[in-house]
Amino acid sequence: MNTAKPNILVIGGGAGGLELVARLGRKYGKTGKANVTLIDKSPIHIWKPRLHELAVGVLNSDIDGILYREHARKNGYHYERGELSGLNRQEKTITLDPVANDDGEVLLDQRQFQYDILVLAIGSLTHDFNTPGAKAHCFFLDNIQSAEKFQKKLLEQFIKLNEADSPLRITMIGAGATGVELAAELHHVADTLSEYGFKHVCAEKLKTRVVEAGPQILPAVPEKVAKKAASELERLGVEILTNTRVTEVTEQGIQTSAGELLESDLVVWAAGVKAPDFLTTLDGLQSNGRNQLLITDTLMTTEDENIFAIGDCAGLELGENQWVPPRAQSAHQMADTAFKNIQAILEGKALVAFEYKDHGSLVSLAKYSAIGSLMGGLSKKSWFIEGQMALAMYRLLYRAHLMAIHGAKRGWVYILADRIGKLSRPKIKLH
Repeated sequence: MNTAKPNILVIGGGAGGLELVARLGRKYGKTGKANVTLIDKSPIHIWKPRLHELAVGVLNSDIDGILYREHARKNGYHYERGELSGLNRQEKTITLDPVANDDGEVLLDQRQFQYDILVLAIGSLTHDFNTPGAKAHCFFLDNIQSAEKFQKKLLEQFIKLNEADSPLRITMIGAGATGVELAAELHHVADTLSEYGFKHVCAEKLKTRVVEAGPQILPAVPEKVAKKAASELERLGVEILTNTRVTEVTEQGIQTSAGELLESDLVVWAAGVKAPDFLTTLDGLQSNGRNQLLITDTLMTTEDENIFAIGDCAGLELGENQWVPPRAQSAHQMADTAFKNIQAILEGKALVAFEYKDHGSLVSLAKYSAIGSLMGGLSKKSWFIEGQMALAMYRLLYRAHLMAIHGAKRGWVYILADRIGKLSRPKIKLH
């Protein structure tokens, strides 16, 4: 490095970005060996695989969210609020858009930051494939703000449902993990509301459906797992429509390619992901068809060895037309390799190559169960798992994330505090 005290910038505090910046902060920020900074447009972190829980009120960002400023103080890095809008690779600077409040008042002007090492961990967005009416009439669960917007609208609909005879019709477009998990959580919440004065609200008054363009739900998992998950959803009362392509979304519902109108009160678009469009215009960095930044096996961008990309915004080809999937486990593994390689750069050692390991997939069906497959050691076989054991394994994934961002000792403190806190607060958010 050219400077005695290098500037390391990590943009994006999601699953991979926050794990990486926490480790860098603890090793280099606290010891004064580097200036480590996290930049994120939100002040709060919620693990993205749990956004569907935030959307139905099972999580509360004010209670369950991790404040970046507080986390930064404890882990030796700096936090800056903002959203990336520009990159100058020659000057090694990034530019952030102004930050405004809900009334449009500018709180922070446009700013620039210098870097020696830059890590882009910006994540992904839901891909609506330019379907007519999708942006106007669908909810997207891309971030905390969009999930909370849906939660407020959902609660309004439940208030109406408590006084109505007709069912509440909710459609999820896309039967990946988000659509499937959200469908199950909706039934859980509907049954739970009766404990809080909603005497005429129950899962039986919901008419939920999951619409999938492909031949099976959960297309990324083995067929056996998908069939079992479909059976569990149908047992809850969820209607599943596969091989059904959505051509338009209107105020009345969704229009299918077969010409059928599926009337809906709420529509959630959960089909497909892509990286943000602006990544394709970042000062000459290469990208693929999903807007992901192309990277080498060391996780450096193909055009600049001072810039890394990890997580959903990073495109690393594993083979012909095979890419590292945009999943939380990928971001976690990439964060680990990025940490090792940044450490190697700072200490003048050789870099290591990233090796993606598929540990399987687990899907939560609310409090009812979980289902999935685990990859088994040297045999590389897929092991089917379901029920309470699978649910326990699913919860362990989040606990592992807490360990990574807080460290082992503090991570256990947060886990215990969460368990105790649930004894004294509502099961769901009621406002």
